[in-house]
Amino acid sequence: MAERNERPKIKLAVYWGAACGGCCVSVLDVHEKLFDVVANADLVFWPIALDIKYNDVEAMPDQDIDVTLFNGAIRNSENKHMARLLRQKTKILVAYGSCAHLGGIPGLANLSTKTEIFDRIYKESESTNNPNHTRPLEKYEVKEGTLTLPEFFNDVRTLAQTVDVDYYLPGCPPQTERLLEVFMAIVSGDELPPRGKVLGATDKSQCDECPRKKSDKKTIKEFHRPWEINDDGETCFLEQGVLCMGPATRSGCGHRCIEVNAPCRGCYGPAPDVIDPGAKMMSSVATMIDGDTSETIEKILENVIDPAGYFYRFSMPASILRRKIPENLQAQAPLQK
Repeated sequence: MAERNERPKIKLAVYWGAACGGCCVSVLDVHEKLFDVVANADLVFWPIALDIKYNDVEAMPDQDIDVTLFNGAIRNSENKHMARLLRQKTKILVAYGSCAHLGGIPGLANLSTKTEIFDRIYKESESTNNPNHTRPLEKYEVKEGTLTLPEFFNDVRTLAQTVDVDYYLPGCPPQTERLLEVFMAIVSGDELPPRGKVLGATDKSQCDECPRKKSDKKTIKEFHRPWEINDDGETCFLEQGVLCMGPATRSGCGHRCIEVNAPCRGCYGPAPDVIDPGAKMMSSVATMIDGDTSETIEKILENVIDPAGYFYRFSMPASILRRKIPENLQAQAPLQK
């Protein structure tokens, strides 16, 4: 049985924005440590677990919630409203997971516009039978009243692009051990790092901690998908011609993907000295290509499938690129709805 902390229980909230739900599951993955959480915190808002409405949150005094784990990107007006509301009601707002931190997988939608997405879904997809090209409406009047849907934004945003964020806990999802470390530090009253810092991660890159052997030689003559090679389990993935985001990704996850012979995906985000993970990754790859002529190098690079989607898998909204800009808007590129 977990010991009861002498301090008053903290009030904890968890919210799920534009995300897959894995971050919420990771909160439950503490297993028996759940008793430590329950002994030290009262859950006051978690839509997937508690029957508490948005109106109940709106009625709370400002700063009434001690900690909110906000997972998910900002995809629509509901996400934006809840980000602002929870910021108002919370002392410590944590961007929990890759989607809140950097935009995550939902952020890849920034490679298309809202119009292109809706055209694909409601008009062009192979399974769509929609001869009238009907699309969702934000408001629709029925005799009982007005039905509403959230506004679908043109841009996917990070949490920090919407409200002030106190801390970031990266990962897809964050490692349970890191969550417990941060949670218990808050509960115990330990001195936390300055606001705005990434918690549960180190300042090193994945490559610095990776146990695989590296030769620092130009070895890439061709790129492969992981299933196309006979991985020896010991040699650096990049030296085998398999894309691995280790050079552009901070450590802290325990390199678990590498441990099960899978290349790093980049979910922990860039190291502190990396301005743009995609640019860093392209630079790292360029130094390893074994080609003497521009034609040879171009041929090797042709095997890189979807470089934007791979190099910015978790970070497109937070990157220098941020999104695909339509030609008619390239002269003015602020965040749009």
